[in-house]
Amino acid sequence: AQSENVLGYFVDVERIPNSCSNSPNRISLNDRKILVNLSMAYYRVNISAYNEVGESPQAIYIVPEFSGADLPGQIHVKSHGSIAVVTWTPEYNPKCFVVDWGSGKEDMHMKIVTTTTGNFTLDNFQPYKLYKIMVHASDMCQCESFIRHEKTFGVTPFYSVEGVPRTGPANVTILNITKHSALVKWTEIAAEDRLGFLQGYRVSYTDSSRKRSPAVILNSSATSYLLTSLKEKTTYHVQISGFTNAGEGPVTLSQPFRTPKYGTVEPLCICTSQHES
Repeated sequence: AQSENVLGYFVDVERIPNSCSNSPNRISLNDRKILVNLSMAYYRVNISAYNEVGESPQAIYIVPEFSGADLPGQIHVKSHGSIAVVTWTPEYNPKCFVVDWGSGKEDMHMKIVTTTTGNFTLDNFQPYKLYKIMVHASDMCQCESFIRHEKTFGVTPFYSVEGVPRTGPANVTILNITKHSALVKWTEIAAEDRLGFLQGYRVSYTDSSRKRSPAVILNSSATSYLLTSLKEKTTYHVQISGFTNAGEGPVTLSQPFRTPKYGTVEPLCICTSQHES
């Protein structure tokens, strides 16, 4: 790209999925930057340089996922076994909607909805699998026009059937142990192991007499918790599990830890002074 022999660049912007089977939109330019307005669908960008001899191999860039936090509308999904009914209430009536659904950019499907009823039925969903459903509005209903004209109306994650997490949180460690407290830290349950929308964590502990404390419920973003009211000179185990709307998953058991008889020990400094003779 730094060669003086480069005459310009080709940029191909391809929507994923591209069920219209048309070729990507090709843009020719002389600069090494381009501003494109895209919907929140997945996109693949292919960039190549050209000169009098020909065109270079393409560099491929996948546009990262957008955050669905600030959207102009909302969509709702209701499950009926392996079938899902998607409904939405548009702020205006475009000529058509484009519905994308799948478990990731390598497994997306696309359908053009030309009715203004604001609902669409999807099928062949597998249980315990996280899907992403997107609805885009467009005033141009030809395939080649979607990249330039579609605007994302709503995005929502979806499970047709939720399960309990298949694992508990990982890397449970106990830190800052004093005679009456200890800090528990863990790594969140991986998305592929949740099998449903993670609602939170349950944390409890058992002392050396096998007496178990009441469980504390934490939200799904928590990765630490301070245990208090512990007894001195006592051995404890901590149990942590995640739960979805379907129930609680397996418990992760911490390594045992023991509270000291005294509080935390501060470093002792023995200082000497020198006197001039």
